[in-house]
Amino acid sequence: MAKQRSLQEFIRDGGDLFMPSVSLDCVIFGFHENQLKVLLLKMKSADQWALPGGFIYRNEDIETAAARVLQERTGLGDIFLQQFQVFGDPQRSDRKFHLGLFRKEGIKLEKDHWILQRFMTVGYYALVDFVDVEPKPDFSSEACEWHDLHGIRELFMDHKHILDRALETLRLQLNHQPIGYKLLAKKFTMPELQKLYETILDKKLDRRNFQRRMLGYGILKKLRETRKGGAHKAPYLYSFDLRKYNKALQEGLQGGW
Repeated sequence: MAKQRSLQEFIRDGGDLFMPSVSLDCVIFGFHENQLKVLLLKMKSADQWALPGGFIYRNEDIETAAARVLQERTGLGDIFLQQFQVFGDPQRSDRKFHLGLFRKEGIKLEKDHWILQRFMTVGYYALVDFVDVEPKPDFSSEACEWHDLHGIRELFMDHKHILDRALETLRLQLNHQPIGYKLLAKKFTMPELQKLYETILDKKLDRRNFQRRMLGYGILKKLRETRKGGAHKAPYLYSFDLRKYNKALQEGLQGGW
């Protein structure tokens, strides 16, 4: 893993280290207490939150760069990571904002500095286990925290638009790929799996139809254990059959929600 740089080193050396005019931004989803969460950074010297992102080293594959950024922010490797769109609006970068931001940090930039150039950004989304994540801010932020998806109103630059498109892509994925591994505990109940789908889709699903469809995919293993401690009949626990789950990721599923 590359050495963590200070903001001053990043500004000074970045033009030589990174691909020009290309960045990446990551929407990191987690699921906790029946809420879909998004990991955000609180930027220094600014009252704004942003998506975790970064730049691509000149000799680095873009997928490797995305995995590196995610590991730096979450402490996790082996993350489900999906590229979903390139964002290239000429007005997406706020030159005036950046000049003011770095001025507050005591950094004066020339008008042709590399960080002030137009950047296109490649969007990725990731699905992670909430309890395994150790959120870590980077050199340009003072906090890295989970936020409830429905409580997010405004973000830095066009990051809210990037988040919205990531959510649209995730919802489309539910129509042809399985979801749940990395977001749920290793053992879960059918109602917990259904709640995950309902939270992502933002709509109620029929219990019987949901169970019939999920079992029909053949990606679940019903365990002999039950979830203890509830007021009602203890539901059975399930786990994912990872071989069949990964095959379904490659070959797709039939039907839609």
